[in-house]
Amino acid sequence: MPDPAAVRPVLVVGGAGVDVVARPAPRADDDGVATSRPGTTRTAAGGVGRNVAEVLARLGSPTRLVTALGSDAHGDLVRRSCAQAGLDLRAVTVPAATASYVALLDADGELVGAVSDHAATDLLGPGDVPDPVGAAVLVLDTNLPAPVLAAVWDAAVAAGVPVVVDAVSVPKAHRLRPLLTPDRPLLLLAASAPELAVLGAPADLHGAGVAWVWERRGPAGSLLLGAGGPGAEHRLPAVDPARVGGLVDVTGAGDAMLAAWVHATRGGADPAAAARYAHAAAALTLAHAGAVRPDLTDDLVRSLL
Repeated sequence: MPDPAAVRPVLVVGGAGVDVVARPAPRADDDGVATSRPGTTRTAAGGVGRNVAEVLARLGSPTRLVTALGSDAHGDLVRRSCAQAGLDLRAVTVPAATASYVALLDADGELVGAVSDHAATDLLGPGDVPDPVGAAVLVLDTNLPAPVLAAVWDAAVAAGVPVVVDAVSVPKAHRLRPLLTPDRPLLLLAASAPELAVLGAPADLHGAGVAWVWERRGPAGSLLLGAGGPGAEHRLPAVDPARVGGLVDVTGAGDAMLAAWVHATRGGADPAAAARYAHAAAALTLAHAGAVRPDLTDDLVRSLL
């Protein structure tokens, strides 16, 4: 008989939309003039919550995604992508355009800047999210309105479901900060250094009920800090994407890390081992043009460990 915990789904509640990513072609005569340049653009399903959910599903974790989509072509694109990935999609149709993320990369695939439009996600209400009872883990991203974050988080705590949160961005971290209180414990908070500057020092976050603070540092790896003191500090190197073809696109690497960490811990890995697994998933994502690598599997990730 299978372990009941192994078949319970991961519940992801967060943003879904389309990514529009532009990358200029390398040029030897770049003089810094502000002008249009030859390059490539691509449009694909994206959104932090959706990316995390798809990676979880591709790694083998049964996953349910709750999000908001518009009645438009971009919403249809997201619905098709979720079906192809084997996701259990629970989309709330809202009277707004499906969310979008427009990013400009440099010729090396690094992010120059981006604009995120999540007006559709902002229309989600607490009543749109199903009760998390029965979920193995609840994953939230801060594209959600604060009342939705608070309501589903509280419901998970009441049901004994561990909660993981992705801070997403510096502006979105501000909506999370007031919700970090001891009566809302977190298994993991994933954030960059600028996001943590908004959210607070790790010691303060541990005091607010965060068991693990995971600072993502890009090419420098990550720092995983547990509430248990010095023995719970883990400095983890990044896996060089050159091992799998080199850096192509940074889009979605952080989402892949979070999803892989959840998948690994759900399977019994300790938090540090799960973070090492997550870095391998990120390297594979960095070597692919797109937010989620379509051939990503648990075996492929483990081949880098």
